[in-house]
Amino acid sequence: MAAIESFSTTDPSDPQPGDLIEIFRPAYQHWALYLGDGYIVNVTPVDEGPPATLASAKSVFSRKARVRMQLLKDVVGNDTYHINNKYDGTYAPLPVEEIIRRAEYLINQEVSYDLLGNNCEHFVTLLRYGEGVSDQANRAISAIGFVTAAAGAFSLLGLLRSRSRERQY
Repeated sequence: MAAIESFSTTDPSDPQPGDLIEIFRPAYQHWALYLGDGYIVNVTPVDEGPPATLASAKSVFSRKARVRMQLLKDVVGNDTYHINNKYDGTYAPLPVEEIIRRAEYLINQEVSYDLLGNNCEHFVTLLRYGEGVSDQANRAISAIGFVTAAAGAFSLLGLLRSRSRERQY
């Protein structure tokens, strides 16, 4: 019987090369791509050292990221993760050899980073599917849009009320 790793996991099955790994941080999810032999590739803020876990607020405001190959257990730390190839029903995964080749080509390179338009989930889905997608970013954009629309509606209501009060005098 195989030994179970000592770090916390939500999915006890072994990831396969090319799998997307979703890591649950306290306020968000970090994404990585499994390469094999316990290693993943992921993006980390340029100004953080190699063992970066993206747990800091710096990652949210960073405009540049470095592609790193790291041990999955080091990146997960005390958090949990699971294999999440959730887009397989929408996008056809590229051949595993192509996914790994593309990932390995980018290791140690600096790439642009944008929380809403080019984040860690976009990065790994681009490697797996050839298409960068992020539900996490889409939810954030929707929330921002809702808040903006609500603020606009309240402003309009305030303007209408103040004008109706002006007419009474």
